[in-house]
Amino acid sequence: MNVKLKKIATRVTSVAASIALYAGVAQAETVLTMNSWLPPTHPQVSELFVPWMADIERVTEGRVKINMLPAPLGPPPAAFDLAKNGVADIAYSVHGYTPGRFKTPMIAEMPFMSDSSVATSVAFWRVHEALLKDAGEYEGVKVLTLFTHGPGEIFSTKPIETPEDISGQKIRIGSALAHSIATDLGAVPVEGPSSKAYELLSQGVADGIFFPFESVNFFNLNDILDYGYTVPGGLYNTAMFVVMNEAKWNSISPEDQALIEPLLGEAFARRAGEMWDKVDAEGRASMEGKIALKAATPEEIEVLRDRLAPIVASQIAKVSETGIDGQAAYDMLFDEIAKIEAEE
Repeated sequence: MNVKLKKIATRVTSVAASIALYAGVAQAETVLTMNSWLPPTHPQVSELFVPWMADIERVTEGRVKINMLPAPLGPPPAAFDLAKNGVADIAYSVHGYTPGRFKTPMIAEMPFMSDSSVATSVAFWRVHEALLKDAGEYEGVKVLTLFTHGPGEIFSTKPIETPEDISGQKIRIGSALAHSIATDLGAVPVEGPSSKAYELLSQGVADGIFFPFESVNFFNLNDILDYGYTVPGGLYNTAMFVVMNEAKWNSISPEDQALIEPLLGEAFARRAGEMWDKVDAEGRASMEGKIALKAATPEEIEVLRDRLAPIVASQIAKVSETGIDGQAAYDMLFDEIAKIEAEE
């Protein structure tokens, strides 16, 4: 090969290499880290987050992937700040694990909301978008969704036939609102994460627990607990968030953001609600022959509504402290719940 042809060949090779390198950069993956503190077998991980992560990768054709970390980078109360400060790109947790930090989500933790997690989760998201987000409680992150678990009931090693039977019992709770409800009913609140439920009950630290049906089953409490007391819509609920570091979200191309957005917000909340409704039904079925469930009578429900009314009013007032009309948010929540229930 003469010198001229060698130069041309070298140039062609160089250009080809540059094109290949550019193409590789253009198609480079954005790998997002997701902090997770629940066991990988928990349905919120295996049946909600893992399929959702796969959908993110699918719609972006592999350009955006989420890597769920094998061990948490911090305890559940630290989750929000892990995302906000960029230690993790995505994180989830329970609002109530950091008492006093979030006031607006109290709207979604009220008693007597709905037996459908789809209804409460989607309604919660709609109220957030319409009213609650103006409080600015999620500064520094992109809110991917908000949702609730299914109705929270009370389960115990001791008989509960009426609301009065709760008095004096030591009850594990997981939020400030649940603490207030337990106290109002005469119980002794016991603090502790859900992962410590078996330990608290088996060692007698707690007599009972506020939990949705799913969690009793998942944390292997069917053989420890003997009694359950249920009310329509639950005695309480638990509000949760999934958030992403704002700067990391902004680093994703507008084209991929547009592909991801339909998997967030209300769609993600509905997906979470569907998962919770499914596993709650399975959890309730698993109690058959093991836990005696007592449904509150209409008269008992009215007594409970009267007793808990001051707590509801107090929570609405706390929401209003953020500059949001708490009563309007509360009313909208129940209006939206009714609409969604009518669709189901």
